[in-house]
Amino acid sequence: MSAVEAELPLWPPVNPTRGPFAPLDEAERQRYVGPVRRVRLPTGAAAWLVTRHADVRRLLRHPAFSSDVNRPGFPLLRPLPPRLAEDNKGGFLQMDGAEHARLRRMLTAEFMIKNVRRIEPLIDRTVEESLDALAAAGPPADLVSTFALPLPSMVICHLLGVPYADHDFFQTRSRTLLDRGMPPERIQHDVGELRAYLRALIDAKRARPDGSDDLLGRLIRERVEPGELDVGELVGMALLLLIAGHETTANMIGLSVLLLTREPGRYAILRDDPDRTADLVEELLRYLSIVRTGLFRVATEDVEIGGRAIRAGEGVIVLIALANRDEEVFDDPDRFDPYRQAHQQVAFGFGVHQCIGQPLARAELRIALAALARRFPDLRVTAAPEELTTRDNSVVFGLDALPVTW
Repeated sequence: MSAVEAELPLWPPVNPTRGPFAPLDEAERQRYVGPVRRVRLPTGAAAWLVTRHADVRRLLRHPAFSSDVNRPGFPLLRPLPPRLAEDNKGGFLQMDGAEHARLRRMLTAEFMIKNVRRIEPLIDRTVEESLDALAAAGPPADLVSTFALPLPSMVICHLLGVPYADHDFFQTRSRTLLDRGMPPERIQHDVGELRAYLRALIDAKRARPDGSDDLLGRLIRERVEPGELDVGELVGMALLLLIAGHETTANMIGLSVLLLTREPGRYAILRDDPDRTADLVEELLRYLSIVRTGLFRVATEDVEIGGRAIRAGEGVIVLIALANRDEEVFDDPDRFDPYRQAHQQVAFGFGVHQCIGQPLARAELRIALAALARRFPDLRVTAAPEELTTRDNSVVFGLDALPVTW
């Protein structure tokens, strides 16, 4: 086993005087960027750190790296909750092989691009409703609480068949689950409450003789009733989609608006050249890369990555945020370029565990940002960078609030 080469806090804390978009300084670059290296985690355990774009893609598509947190050697940031296996049932992101494929396959068609296009009218309506709420709240107003967070929450609630009236309940508990500083007991408690809530909702849907025409209703009819899926697995799948479906997109919207409005010409692209919005979203995904704590794997056999021998049972951390700043792939990667072709970005991961909801996330970002610029062409942020509170300790980086006026 190789010696530890660096201590790893996973991502440097945001320097308030530089704001959330500052590139790594030279010391940080020496610590993080470059060849595969052995690092020590906050728990004291050692793992391999992978940051180069080519190495990241090779590792994430290699079948010898497992996402199962119960495997010996899996890199952990904190102790696991004692009832993890029960609480994680149906959570296919932390599964491998045939079991992962079985559960993921049940959702694949729902999130195909052609099916997401069918629900774009729903996204359009939800965006307009959220913009109405923003207009009614200000100016000034908080863009996060009135627009960035409600929008994806309403969309995923509609798709799943979860009452949006309960959004405060699941949003507060979702943030607990994503907070790296929370003790395992608190996480287990909040997971239990979320699973109980979803179980009751699913039981109520099963009791309706006519069923419901939402994702949970369809999975009940097509998968649960025929015996292909048990209710506990459906609860886990719903929990994963509910959390991922609003936290990631909400944080992307807030950070994107902050970044684009720093230079009026960037924000004006959304209004004046809407055909460029899709490419602009790809650059936002690359540049922001909000899953900054990385992706975690453990080797199930000996594999060479980036010229380093990784042995079976050794943990690996993949920093996709740094892979998206690889100068071998992206020219001047620390610069945000609204005209860049950034389609090689890996913000959604890569390989078999790549985010299943990425077509929906792209559609929400594209529609939301373009509509915001049309409705509020003079939107601007009223707080200085040092006045903004960022979610540094969350698995998903973002802003707590974004005060704006127009």
